[in-house]
Amino acid sequence: MRDYTESIEAITMGTFVLVHGAWHGGWCYKRVARLLRNAGHEVYTPTLTGLGERSHLMNRAVTLDTHVQDIVNVIRWEELSEVVLCGHSYGGMVISGVVEKVPDKIRALVYLDAFVPDNGQSLMDFLPEDLKAGMVDDAKTNGDGYLMTPIPAAVFNLNQRDAAWVDQMCVKHPLGCFEQKIALAGALTRVPRRTYVLAANWGPPQPFVAIAERLKGVAGWKVVSLPCGHDLMLDMPRETADLILAASA
Repeated sequence: MRDYTESIEAITMGTFVLVHGAWHGGWCYKRVARLLRNAGHEVYTPTLTGLGERSHLMNRAVTLDTHVQDIVNVIRWEELSEVVLCGHSYGGMVISGVVEKVPDKIRALVYLDAFVPDNGQSLMDFLPEDLKAGMVDDAKTNGDGYLMTPIPAAVFNLNQRDAAWVDQMCVKHPLGCFEQKIALAGALTRVPRRTYVLAANWGPPQPFVAIAERLKGVAGWKVVSLPCGHDLMLDMPRETADLILAASA
C-alpha cells in the first residue's frame, strides 16, 4: 500500500484538523491521530456540537452552520495556521464551509469518502429519493422530529472487529444538517492541495464514486482510493494517515 505515498516519517511536522462524519465523534480518529502524533505532528480531532462526548449539547438549533463554526473556533482559539483540514463523509460539507471562513489558514484539504458540495447544495442533494424520504420519516417517528438514527456500521462495510463498537458509539444526528444548503464563494479553489480519497470496497447505492469521478482531471485535485469500507480511518488507519500526510507534502 506504500507505492502511492510517502511514509509518515518522511514528512516534516504539520498541523492537522480531522473532522468526523455524521453520527460519529472525534473518537473515530483515535488510530490515525495516534500515528500522526507519534511521528511528531500536531493533531486535533474535535467533536461537533451534539455528537460524541458533546451529545448533551444536542438541540433543534444545531445546523451545518453550527458545525462549521465549531471547526473555525478550533482554528481560531488554538491559533492554528498552515492547517491540513480533513473531513470524512458529512465532514466534507463542514470543511467546505470552514474554508470559506478562514481560507488563509488552510494549507491543504483532504476529503475522506466525503461530500464535496457546490454553492447552494445540501447533503440531501447527493442522496437518492428513497433514502432521503426514509431519513425524514425516521426523524419524525424516532427522533423528536429532528434527529436521524445512526446507519448501522455493517451498511458501510466496516470490519467486523469494530462494527459493534462503532454502533455503540454513534448517536443521532440532526436532520437539519443534511437539509441546509451551503453558501460557497470559491474559497476552496484557493487551497493549492486538494485530495479526494475514495473508499472503494463498499457497495451501491453510495454517492462517493460519482464525486471521485467528477473530480478526476480537475485542476488542483488528486483522487486516490483505498480498498476498504466507508470508515477508512478504522479499516485502514495506517494507509489513511499516510494519504493525509502525502496530501500536505
